[in-house]
Amino acid sequence: MNAEAPWDAFDPQAYVDHNYKRMIPEDREIISIVRDHFSDHFRITGDRPVRGIDVGAGANLYPAFCMLPWCDDITLLDRAEPNVRYLEAQRLSYDRDWDAFWNLLCEDGAYAALPGDPRKRFAEATQVEQGDLFALSDRPEHWSLGTMFFVAESLSTSHEEFRVAVERFLLSLAPGAPFAAAFMEHSEGYVVGDTHFPACDVGWPEIRSAIEVSADEFKMFTVGEPNAVRDGYSSMIVACGFRRGGNQTLGDR
Repeated sequence: MNAEAPWDAFDPQAYVDHNYKRMIPEDREIISIVRDHFSDHFRITGDRPVRGIDVGAGANLYPAFCMLPWCDDITLLDRAEPNVRYLEAQRLSYDRDWDAFWNLLCEDGAYAALPGDPRKRFAEATQVEQGDLFALSDRPEHWSLGTMFFVAESLSTSHEEFRVAVERFLLSLAPGAPFAAAFMEHSEGYVVGDTHFPACDVGWPEIRSAIEVSADEFKMFTVGEPNAVRDGYSSMIVACGFRRGGNQTLGDR
């Protein structure tokens, strides 16, 4: 179960060094998909500023980058104390390794047009919060934009916890809110530093089934080849859509 995993032993710097020291093709494709989804939506609606949340932010800044042009408030939520400390330090002035990820986003005009220093904007817009995604249902507020990357399937081996995690994320969003979520398909678990963490073996059917309960007009994309980043998974899956309710559009992509 998620509560039994050794989250306080999570090493965010080891995780970043392995996954994000350089941009791999999989991240390039994921960022492009999510960037286009958010940009297309806000280009049509004109809504801004909105409140965003990155659930299980961990040691990955680019989901929050994806929300930055439209948010004056982004909650970076994570349970693990080491990740909270990492995020707090990065929030003040993130490392240069993240510049490549922001630069890719800036191939879209909405990101390129963001005035001033993106580090200053990131520091002003984000707030780090230590918290459990399973407790989101106890909160009265709803966010208008959301991301959850490699979280729901990386909490435990439990399919029920996976399903509930996806549900809690989506129900934390306001009706009609756009979202993006990413998953490791058929993950066998993962090692960060010297510590092994659990994963739930899910594929396209399980991911679709969990999302469709609370989402409308969502699309799913398969990204990458088996074991491209590490051993023990088959691909990455990205889902982009809207929280059920409200008027929304995926555009004509």
